Parts: sequence; C-alpha cells; structure tokens
Amino acid sequence: MKWLEEIWYVRDIIRPLLDIGITTVILYRLYINIARTSAVQILRIFIITGCIYAAAYIFQLSTLLWIIDHILLAVIIITAIIYQPELRRAFTRTWSRGGRLFRFGSQTSQEQIETILNALVVLSAKRRGALIVFPRKLGVRGIVDTGTRLNADLSSALILTLFDHNTPLHDGAAIVQSGKIISAGCFLPLSGQADIRRSFGARHRAALGMAEDTDAVVICVSEETGSISLAYNANLYYDLEPETAKRMIIALLNYHDVNPEMIEEVSHAKE
Repeated sequence: MKWLEEIWYVRDIIRPLLDIGITTVILYRLYINIARTSAVQILRIFIITGCIYAAAYIFQLSTLLWIIDHILLAVIIITAIIYQPELRRAFTRTWSRGGRLFRFGSQTSQEQIETILNALVVLSAKRRGALIVFPRKLGVRGIVDTGTRLNADLSSALILTLFDHNTPLHDGAAIVQSGKIISAGCFLPLSGQADIRRSFGARHRAALGMAEDTDAVVICVSEETGSISLAYNANLYYDLEPETAKRMIIALLNYHDVNPEMIEEVSHAKE
C-alpha cells in the first residue's frame, strides 16, 4: 500500500506546520486584542519578569530564582484580578462570533447614522440628554432586556420622542442594531474607573461603562453642556463635532480602527 504510506508521510510533514500555523494565528490575534486595551501592561510585566528570570538562571542567582519560583503564581493571579475587565474584552473579542479574522459589513447604513446624528444635534441644541448604543460583535441581550423592546424603524422623529423629557424612556439608553431601535430605556453598567472626570454625569459614566464591558460603540449627549461624546474600547472621546462623530461611528461599525487624524481638536478623556 505505497499510496497509503505516502499519505502518512505527507501528513507527518504537514502536521507540525499546521500545528505551528494555527497556534501562531491564535496567539497573534490574542496579542492584537490585548494590545488594544490597557491590558498591554500585562505583556510588559510578563516580558520583564521573563527577562529577570532568564538573567537569574544564566548567572545562577539562587536567591532571586527562589523568590521568582515562589511568587510567580501569586503575581499571575493578582495581575489577572487587576486586569480582569481588559482580559475579558481581549478574550471575548478573540473568540466572539466571526472574531477579527472575519469582517462583516456594518448593519447600520451611513444614511441611518446620519439620521441619528441629525437628531442628536437637535437634542444637543435643546440641552436634552441622550444615550445610544451600537452593538458590534459581542451580544448585549442582557442590556436589551433591561429596557422596553421596540424593534422600531429608525427615524429622527422617534429618537427625538424617546429622549424627550416627558417620556418615561428618556433616562435610559436606546440600542440600535440592524437599522432598527430594538430597545429603549435600557440600563447600562457604570464605569468603575477611579480617575473619571468629576464633571461627567451618569450618562458619560454609563457610556464608558458599556465601552469597558463590551465592544459596543456608544454615543452620548450631555444634558448640561449639550456636548456630543463617543465611547468605545474603554475610551471616551469628549465634545466631538457631529461630522467627526459620524466618521468615527461609520469606521467602528465596519470594524476599522479610528485613525488619530480622524479626531479633530478633541479632548480625549480615558476612564
């Protein structure tokens, strides 16, 4: 059975290449997703620790080797606890449906985004607060269930109505997906960051909290100042021009990174 022997021979050649290739892709995607969060500091900690351990091993520094051997596990556990939100985002982005290896087009069209921004400009001028969430890869069903399900066609009139002071849903967030407002009056998790600006109100904290826990894009209108802000990837971009906000949303919903030049004269506040 010469042909069978040839098959096994080819398999033995391909198997290590396939093993290395798949492992490399997974580690690379995980590295990219960690590098886009503040968890990149974890990589630095591990790299520095590895360099110290290598130096201690080469020069046989027994005391240092003993210390590293006994505290390494504790350091890993403590680091994982401190950076738990960032690690969770990195892993969920890597393994979420479609991952970043596959890119799907935006489910909300550019015209619909312009419709939303036009309504937000009106709300900004009237000093009426608003909070709108655009889910991306990660599911937000738990957030959707905290509000009132609408599954309504998107329009400026509906957005203005939802965030009117006289409506019972104006204090919560609206979830926009697939060109529809699927839920309104939703409660978002508040940011747990300690260095948040004191001037930021509950809407900004909620927008940032949602951007910390998920990969959603969140746009917020301040009731006090009328400023339009955008949150994603645990960052808050404050007081954006409507056109800048539109370009950022379009790019992010199409799973592109936001280039620095896209942000014009923006006060960037990380929380």
